[in-house]
Amino acid sequence: MLFFKFSPYFHSSKKQQFTMNSIVTNDYSIHLDTNKYKALNQHIELLSPTKIVVLTDSNTHQFCLDYFNSKIEVKCSIEFKSIPAGERFKNIETCKELWQFFSEITLDRKALVINLGGGVVTDLGGFVASTYLRGLAYINIPTTLLSMVDASIGGKTGIDLDLLKNQIGLIVNPKAVIIDTHYLKTLPQEEFNSGVAEIIKHGLIHSVSYWNKVSKSKIVLDETLDGVIYQSILIKKEVVEKDPTEQDLRKTLNFGHTLGHAIESYSHLNKNFKHLLHGEAIGIGLILACHISNAVTGFPKDTLDKLVQVYNSYFVKISFTKTNIDEILNLLKFDKKNTNGKVNFVLLNDIGSYTIKGDVSLETIYNAFDFYLEL
Repeated sequence: MLFFKFSPYFHSSKKQQFTMNSIVTNDYSIHLDTNKYKALNQHIELLSPTKIVVLTDSNTHQFCLDYFNSKIEVKCSIEFKSIPAGERFKNIETCKELWQFFSEITLDRKALVINLGGGVVTDLGGFVASTYLRGLAYINIPTTLLSMVDASIGGKTGIDLDLLKNQIGLIVNPKAVIIDTHYLKTLPQEEFNSGVAEIIKHGLIHSVSYWNKVSKSKIVLDETLDGVIYQSILIKKEVVEKDPTEQDLRKTLNFGHTLGHAIESYSHLNKNFKHLLHGEAIGIGLILACHISNAVTGFPKDTLDKLVQVYNSYFVKISFTKTNIDEILNLLKFDKKNTNGKVNFVLLNDIGSYTIKGDVSLETIYNAFDFYLEL
C-alpha cells in the first residue's frame, strides 16, 4: 500500500480573513488580487508578443469578451477566435481548425494565446498553443468555478478521444493565470455547482479543517467565495509541485474521478441517459469512492454520511440501471491511472490520508452503486 499525508494549510474551521496575494508556483503566477489585470498587462509587455490570439467559446464570446477587452492593454495586433461551447467540441477536429487559423493569420513562435473560458477552452487552448510551432506561450483566464479551482492550474492541457476524457494531452505550464470571479456572474446555477464538486474533493483530500469549512455551509457567489477559491488553488498547487508529472501524489487529485469520468463519458455516449456536467458526474464519483474507501480502507462512515448531505444540497440524484452500470464499468479500462490492465483507485483512509489500490473487486463497486441508488 502507498500512503500519503498532506501538510495542513489551515488549522481552524473558524472564519478567517485572507489577504489574497498572487500565488507563485515554480514556473508561473496565479493572480487573484485587485491588481490582476495590471499583472496581466505586465506579463504581456514582458513577453512582447508579435501577435495575440484570444480564444473563447460561443458563451464566453457573448458574455465575457467585452469585459475582458476593457481590461487588456496591448501594443501588438490582436485576433479573436471562438469555438462552439461544449465538451463534445474538445477534440482533434477543433484543434485542426485552430491550427489552420493560426497558419492563416501567420502566427510565429513569439505569438501569445490567451484562453478565456472554462475547462474546455483552457484545456484545448493550452494544447493547441503548446503543439503549434513546437510551442507558443499561453495565458489562462478561467471563467467558470470549475476551471478556476481545477482545470487552469497545474499545466494539464488536452483533448478527448471520441468521448473518452482527456486521452490526448501534454503537461505544459501557462505563463500566467488570471482569476476574476466577476465572470462567475454569467454562470447558470448548475455550472456553478459543477465547480463546487471539485472544491468538496479538495476538502476530502486535504484536511479536516478545510473539509469542515466547505461542508458546513453552502458555497455561493458572495464575498466569501474568493477565499474558498484561493485555498483550493493553494491545495492543488501543493500537490502539483510535489508531483508535477503525476507519478504518485498528483493522482490523488483524481479522487472520485475514476468512476466519475466513466460516468461522465457514458452520459455523453448514451443518448438515452441524462447528459451530465463534469461536476455532476464527479459528485457521484466522490460518493462511490468514499463508499469503496469505507469498505476497503475503513474510511469513516459518518464522513461518508456527511458527504451525502453535502451532495444532496447541490445535486439531484441520478438513476442507473444494471445495464448502465455494466457499461460504465466497461469504460474503466480507459482510465489514465491504469497500469498493466489494473484499474487503480485513489481511496481515502481518512480525510487527508490516501492509498492507491489496484485490486478493488467488482462486488465492492456494485455495492457502492447500490448505496448511491438508495440515497
